[in-house]
Amino acid sequence: MQVLKLGGSVITIKDEPMTADHESIRRLSEEIKAAWPTPLVLVHGGGSFGHPVAEKYGLMEGYKSERQVPGFARTHQAMVVLNSIIVDALLETGVPALAVSPSSFIMTSDGRVQSLDLEVIGRLVVRGILPVLYGDAVLDQSRGFTILSGDQIAVKIAIEMGATRLIFGADVDGVYTSNPKTVPDARLIERLSLENLDGYIKIGSALTTDVTGGMLGKVSEAREAVEAGIEVLIANATERDVILKALRGEPVRGTILTR
Repeated sequence: MQVLKLGGSVITIKDEPMTADHESIRRLSEEIKAAWPTPLVLVHGGGSFGHPVAEKYGLMEGYKSERQVPGFARTHQAMVVLNSIIVDALLETGVPALAVSPSSFIMTSDGRVQSLDLEVIGRLVVRGILPVLYGDAVLDQSRGFTILSGDQIAVKIAIEMGATRLIFGADVDGVYTSNPKTVPDARLIERLSLENLDGYIKIGSALTTDVTGGMLGKVSEAREAVEAGIEVLIANATERDVILKALRGEPVRGTILTR
């Protein structure tokens, strides 16, 4: 089984609130269809849907006042809207996709997954159905509620369900020595070991960030999956056929995280 995480910057237009990148979503749906059937779980980020609302209400830090409660509900609903767009696109290409709300079966404690029941996800995969999850506003045992990133969800599912590969589809080729969008001579790190990971985490200011961590969040979360023996690949999902080749196990330009 494989887990595919698509970043919010790949499937939405980040500078335009509540705006999906329909062309990218259609293309990625077609690539998933071309690699189908394959045991797969899909998780996507929030981009211009969930992040602006979560940030406006300060949900990441947890419950502070009653004014945040509508924001909790609105953040979840924004993600439901984006999820519906993605599921519809997958269904139109012939992939039997089914929306699954993380807040309905996951609880966190101080921002980390505390309890989850993956029986439904497992049964869907066995039946040849593609579960489509997303970063979500969830209840938290210590904070009241918080934002659970799609990155953390993807890593947890990959570990708990014994996935062989975890693919992060980003808007860049992988992890660079500095931000490739602003530094012309930034160098792609094709293989990044856990031993060297801490040093590269220190360049976090050079990596794209959002309320759930951006590239820094990905490499930090992925550590646990690598330690569990899962192959982790970060690749550019904005480039045609990269995700298709990655799902097929073919070599692509990107960063492979190793022990």
